[in-house]
Amino acid sequence: MKTLEKNVAEKLLKIKAVKLQPKNPFVWASGWKSPIYCDNRKTLSYPQIRTYIKVEIARLILEIYPDVEVIAGVATGAIAQGALVADLLGLPFIYIRATPKDHGLENLIEGDLRPGQKVVVIEDLISTGGSSLKAVEAIRKDGSDVLGMVAIFTYGFPEAEQRFKTGKVKLTTLCNYDAVLSEALATNYIQEDDIETLKEWRTNPSEWGKELI
Repeated sequence: MKTLEKNVAEKLLKIKAVKLQPKNPFVWASGWKSPIYCDNRKTLSYPQIRTYIKVEIARLILEIYPDVEVIAGVATGAIAQGALVADLLGLPFIYIRATPKDHGLENLIEGDLRPGQKVVVIEDLISTGGSSLKAVEAIRKDGSDVLGMVAIFTYGFPEAEQRFKTGKVKLTTLCNYDAVLSEALATNYIQEDDIETLKEWRTNPSEWGKELI
């Protein structure tokens, strides 16, 4: 029987929410060259996969954070999935902007959040962890308690792992980079000789591929 992380990896690869191109790398908005590209918003277009992810996130939350009172989504990628999870659990939903609105109340947090409430944050993707942890910081500054974060996928960068440790935020993910590589290899999406390249990238993603420029 496949593990949760391999089941999710299979689904993400099937709908091309995750793409692997070790020989023809992508260029991220940050300028990094990367043999992988992940867009989990694609899962929203596939009802069965969307529901599967919603149910599994909700299940993890109930198992790990039974005292949760509010579900928060990080804008923009996790707003829809966070709202779906909150609806399934019958809990209030808020979302956190990357930057405050430049008009009106200039909100950073959208929705009603009361000081002292216990919040679980939903993310679609963890890369360096910077934007995710800014959302946590905003909730904490507002006087609420962040129990932890649940995300669909993480690249597993050492930098991100250290940031979450330093920020004292427990991170749980449905899927991860290693599971994607394992599933991609098992289905011949990639070949054995691609694995070393894909693992090299994760150890130093900001420098990887510069010789290709």
